[in-house]
Amino acid sequence: MNIAALVSGGVDSSVVVHLLKEQGYNPDIFYIRIGMEDEEGYIDCPAEEDIEITTFIAKKYGCRFEEVNLHKEYWDNVVRYTIESVKKGLTPNPDVMCNRLIKFGAFDDKRGHDYDRIATGHYALSTLRTADDGSAKPFLATAKDPIKDQTDFLTQLTFPQIAKAMFPIGHLMKHEVRQLAADAHLPSADRKDSQGICFLGKINYNDFLRRYLGEREGKIVELETGKVLGTHKGYWFHTIGQRKGLFLSGGPWFVVKKDIDENVLYVSQGYTPEAQYGKEINLLGFHHLSADIWNTPASDSPVDEWNIPVLFKIRHTPEFAHGTLSRVEDPVYGTLFHLSTDTKIQGIAAGQYATIYDCNTISGVDYDAHLVVATGMIV
Repeated sequence: MNIAALVSGGVDSSVVVHLLKEQGYNPDIFYIRIGMEDEEGYIDCPAEEDIEITTFIAKKYGCRFEEVNLHKEYWDNVVRYTIESVKKGLTPNPDVMCNRLIKFGAFDDKRGHDYDRIATGHYALSTLRTADDGSAKPFLATAKDPIKDQTDFLTQLTFPQIAKAMFPIGHLMKHEVRQLAADAHLPSADRKDSQGICFLGKINYNDFLRRYLGEREGKIVELETGKVLGTHKGYWFHTIGQRKGLFLSGGPWFVVKKDIDENVLYVSQGYTPEAQYGKEINLLGFHHLSADIWNTPASDSPVDEWNIPVLFKIRHTPEFAHGTLSRVEDPVYGTLFHLSTDTKIQGIAAGQYATIYDCNTISGVDYDAHLVVATGMIV
């Protein structure tokens, strides 16, 4: 089997190569350059150390190594999406788009077509399940490590992409991955995990937004009283649930609402103001990942057939929320999928993705793995 291993120089993807070699495979290693490049200048990820470590890994295990430049594809598909989402007042998730459109998209189009599988260092499980027609089909499930689980970043993958994906470390805890790296004397064993958005390199996220969206002063208003508390430099620098960066006295204050047309931020005070929370979430662009085996009505079935208990997340967190999934008709959006829950969910923001999981655990796995059912964008 021909395997392309996407290696970033971090400990997770480095251990992927180690495990594949132990299993008798000889993967080709690829480093994807996805720094940001446009007509105004050039910002690159600090890739030198990454490439040095990746080159060492390739030599250590006798693997072919190649750099793949996907600058343009990343700008066109991920950076532009981020900018346009923020302009609309939405909360973007570049990682979700990067996985579908770059790592398992543009890379596959450019180089991955020569390979049977694409292996990455994501914490997830790709497993085979029996569909209604008796065939074995690949489906996405949660990793063993609940803190590191990255299924919420993979839920826009298509069925063919899931079928081609390999996640060799999904059955391991993070400390086990680091121990394997230490035992194998890999230079990334103690390397810190990367944080933030790669295309920014060392550039601050607000500096990036300022470069492409500028600044525009607006009011900060207390939601309950309508009192003007201060000013901000543009709603695009703020997201629902945000606490830091408001520079208001007498806090804490939380962003609970944004008026995009008037460039107004509405805030509420206190550690647990009710305005921060919600129990009802509407989802647009519902994307099924396991419709063939999940015991539910079809996505286009009558609305009254939908009232399904599920687990879900709206952000990267180890905890699931319990909820009920239904379908509703909306005068603006048409058919929406609706999550209702008894749990107070903090910081529900339009543009975020909700990831939906089956309540039941998967048999044949030595930990409580949950099947990833679908995802949708919050509106």
